[in-house]
Amino acid sequence: MEEDREQRLAVLIDADNVSHTYIKPMLEEIARYGTPTIKRIYGDWTKPESSGWKNILLENAIVPVQQYRYTTGKNATDSTLIIDAMDILYGERVSGFCIVSSDSDFTRLATRLREAGMMVIGIGEQKTPQPFIVACDRFIFLEIIAPKNEKQQKDQIEPKSGSQPQNQHRQNGRVPQEVIDLILASVNDVADDDGWAFLGDVGNLLLKKQPSFDSRNYGYSKLTPLISSTGLFEIDKRDTSNRGIKHIYIRDRGFTQGDKP
Repeated sequence: MEEDREQRLAVLIDADNVSHTYIKPMLEEIARYGTPTIKRIYGDWTKPESSGWKNILLENAIVPVQQYRYTTGKNATDSTLIIDAMDILYGERVSGFCIVSSDSDFTRLATRLREAGMMVIGIGEQKTPQPFIVACDRFIFLEIIAPKNEKQQKDQIEPKSGSQPQNQHRQNGRVPQEVIDLILASVNDVADDDGWAFLGDVGNLLLKKQPSFDSRNYGYSKLTPLISSTGLFEIDKRDTSNRGIKHIYIRDRGFTQGDKP
């Protein structure tokens, strides 16, 4: 985990796809994964609606990059961000990128950066198209890290009847069956012969299978309470050489000896 914190990140923000009210909690979230050594935001700052950004950018040392709209209906901001990302990649100044947008136009960029060995974190709204989500190593929903109020957070976690958001969350107080199936399969994939799986390995595999997986999407701050809420797993907290640290292992309650090939 300490190694992750030392990663140097380039944070590139598409101002056309994110509200300035998200910036502070978003940067706090990014700090969990590395140090943002480059912070740039792209947009047409001559537009009156961009005035709300001024103080936020100054307070957080984010460099605004001006991009005029040369013609109606064309997004020059995306092109500028992509060009800058490739320049940063070839400059070898960072070990990872954080692309903040809900726009699927950045799907190929995320794929290209990962091909070059970069860690790619995507941050966007829950409306983000699936291709961009799966192109990232990890994708974080803005609504989860910065809900405006408790009612909004509840609405996001428990959609109204008839609503079918692209990214399903906990409904009626229960974790969706497809999420439970994903966890069960991942535990089995990394479990030892006795069926026990180290929670850290399970979490890493879940992200590889589904980059948008986040316990907070289902109303839980961590993976352990989410798993515990299902009632389907045994949880074993094992002592380590460090008295203040315990390793958590989990096992499917339905496991019987001989289940593993």
